[in-house]
Amino acid sequence: MDDTPPLASFPPGWAFVVQLRAGTSFDAAQLRGRIEHVQTGHACLFGSLEEARAFMERVMAPVEGRSS
Repeated sequence: MDDTPPLASFPPGWAFVVQLRAGTSFDAAQLRGRIEHVQTGHACLFGSLEEARAFMERVMAPVEGRSS
């Protein structure tokens, strides 16, 4: 049985590109890089996994019908 989810479960509005800074640590508190929301082009630099997560939450709030 194929457990691969259908492509419809990966809508483009939920796509992000993450680029890590060269030599970044994979420690959640020190992860550094840039994240971009593919559909809108909104992007930011982040200095921790929490900052990247917060950016995704802000960008996705309008998509999910929530207020920012």
